[in-house]
Amino acid sequence: MKREHFQSRLGFLLVSAGCAIGIGNVWKFPYVAGQNGGGVFVLFYLLFLVIMGVPVLTMELAVGRASRKSAVLSYKALEPKGSKWHIHGWFCVAGCCLLMMYYTTVSGWMLGYFFKFAAGTFSGLSGGAVDGVFDAMRANPWEMSCWMIITVLAGFAVCSFGLQKGLERITKVMMLCLLILITVLAVHSLTLSGAAEGVKFYLLPDFGRAMEMGLGHVITAAMNQAFFTLSLGIAAMEVFGSYMSRDNTLASEAVRICSLDTFVALMSGLIIFPACFSYNVEPGQGPALIFMTLPKVFMSMHGGRLWGALFFLFMTFASFSTVIAVFENLQANCIDNFGWSRKKAALLNCVFILIASMPCVLGYNLWSGLHLIGGRDVLDSEDFLVSNLLLPLGSLVYLMFCVSKWGWGWENYLSESNAGSGMKMPRLLKPYFQFILPILILVILIQGLI
Repeated sequence: MKREHFQSRLGFLLVSAGCAIGIGNVWKFPYVAGQNGGGVFVLFYLLFLVIMGVPVLTMELAVGRASRKSAVLSYKALEPKGSKWHIHGWFCVAGCCLLMMYYTTVSGWMLGYFFKFAAGTFSGLSGGAVDGVFDAMRANPWEMSCWMIITVLAGFAVCSFGLQKGLERITKVMMLCLLILITVLAVHSLTLSGAAEGVKFYLLPDFGRAMEMGLGHVITAAMNQAFFTLSLGIAAMEVFGSYMSRDNTLASEAVRICSLDTFVALMSGLIIFPACFSYNVEPGQGPALIFMTLPKVFMSMHGGRLWGALFFLFMTFASFSTVIAVFENLQANCIDNFGWSRKKAALLNCVFILIASMPCVLGYNLWSGLHLIGGRDVLDSEDFLVSNLLLPLGSLVYLMFCVSKWGWGWENYLSESNAGSGMKMPRLLKPYFQFILPILILVILIQGLI
């Protein structure tokens, strides 16, 4: 079967960036930045994105583009005869499944909150009652299931139309809407009284504040966030490499994807921090910031119902762009490995993800007593396996595959990476890739498991 390809370079960049841009950017980044003192964290985040994120992203894309296949078969096409690198491909497929087993639920929360704001659910509610809306939603298995099912059905419906007519066409529209929405929301947030203090906290590095929090802690938090923001290590990006053209170098494309991803993360902060400082809200409140704190902030604003609805529409687009990108990865693996048609792959994967997502949905209500890894609930246990184990370990495997003589090898990687016009990956970086980058990833892996 002839390999599908993107219709345009813009389509590739927006779909790939859409995969990277997700809940980690718009939910986790602002509260982790808040918890780690703002400006210094952001500075180190940008540094680690350049020295870790871009190189590993080029490797995943290189494996995809050179092989023109999805996770398992890409390794089989490039690995030395008799080696077993392709086993990692199956771990990538499992990682994508595991990610979607909880991501669809959280994406459903975003969708649910958009409709709640649009319908005026929060109008006239006091502080405690606003918190109660989130608790009530999680306690209701029918409502939780409903939002999750809509997310899954919509995602596979998009993917069933094919790469160009489904994923590329829908993501282009959605990402452009997301970028417009985030700009409008940020501009509005900057007009609030007291916004300047929020911007200062967020973007001006204050090493004194970072020292108080522990500079080492701030640096490792920035390293973690920069690494996880691109969803590397489970072949979520690799499949888009298999669809892309060889007109441009992979370093050029990786920098563009990272830039879009970073723009959205930084703009999310420009929405949240000025609003928090304007309404005297602690910006480092953790996961509750989005679903409990910000609704109170929106309802204190003039036209808060509209701003809240727009914010959660933006959050829905950000999370849904990741959902459909990973669904495409699951489908591509089934089409490549089992010879299924695209429609059959969409249908069977849809049924599987619907069933597999139910434990996370029920983990907040009917199965709330179920605690798995280290006493974590279902969602946190699934997230722990993906974020702390499969992403760093998978990135390490891709890295070693591309730089070691027992894998695909440095020369093959460099040749693929530098094919096309644009920024080239310098040959002199080989020692950094072979010795320093693996240590940085190992630090993230060990820290996550501890």
